[in-house]
Amino acid sequence: MQDNNFISFQGEYGANSHLACKNVFPEMEVLPCDTFEDVFDSVRSGKSSLAMIPIENSVAGRVADIHYLLPDSGLFITREHFQKVNHCLLAKKGSKISDLKNVYSHIQALSQCRKNLNKLKLSPRVYADTAGAAKKISLAEKNSDAAIASEFASEIYKLEILMKNFEDEDHNTTRFVILSREPKRPELNSGKAITSFVFQVRNVPSALYKAMGGFATNNINMTKLESYQLKGSFTATQFYADVEGHIDDENLKLAMEELKFYTSKLIILGVYSANELREKI
Repeated sequence: MQDNNFISFQGEYGANSHLACKNVFPEMEVLPCDTFEDVFDSVRSGKSSLAMIPIENSVAGRVADIHYLLPDSGLFITREHFQKVNHCLLAKKGSKISDLKNVYSHIQALSQCRKNLNKLKLSPRVYADTAGAAKKISLAEKNSDAAIASEFASEIYKLEILMKNFEDEDHNTTRFVILSREPKRPELNSGKAITSFVFQVRNVPSALYKAMGGFATNNINMTKLESYQLKGSFTATQFYADVEGHIDDENLKLAMEELKFYTSKLIILGVYSANELREKI
């Protein structure tokens, strides 16, 4: 299957994921999709070559469902991107903040602006994505509704910016991963690398503690470890992890061998170069 010049993202035109696509791959055409599943399908089917997926945010935490969907997507992380998120409070032309009652946006954006929403006594309304909320407001007849979205979205949907930097924290940053059908690992010793994987430990006492032992003894820095329940079970837990190092590094090889001994499932999601902004965030 040949690559093409399309990159997929979840949301409408003007979403933060669209902006991330523009920033990282300005030469590529974008393909908006309704759901994350549709994004993955577009890459698997060849409609697009790459996908831009938000995975976590410095204020609101991990993006819902991504950790469930990634392991079964059949796609590979080939790159990461950190993007500063600047939310705007958008409304129809001529609207005033005093006119507003309801604010629509993605649940992550609402969470990132919770304090300001409370301060203005505005009611949050969950919508599929930020740009979709902006599009909804552009089509509305009344001035009592607003959206939280990007300045980029305000330009696309011809909305007025009532407040810029509406997010609660100025460090508000989203980490994106770029996915493709084939793994594209950097050369060994070509710079700092990140290896991402998911695993399930065997149902034996202290399995997680023992599984982590190899990373400590082999001096591997684990920058992320998250657990989440598998659907339909209160006892089966899957873990998502990021570690510093290339999968072919000797020390990481030894740590992964020890991990395998205590796991019933292990999937390597990707080996990719560490973004330089990791050290600054």
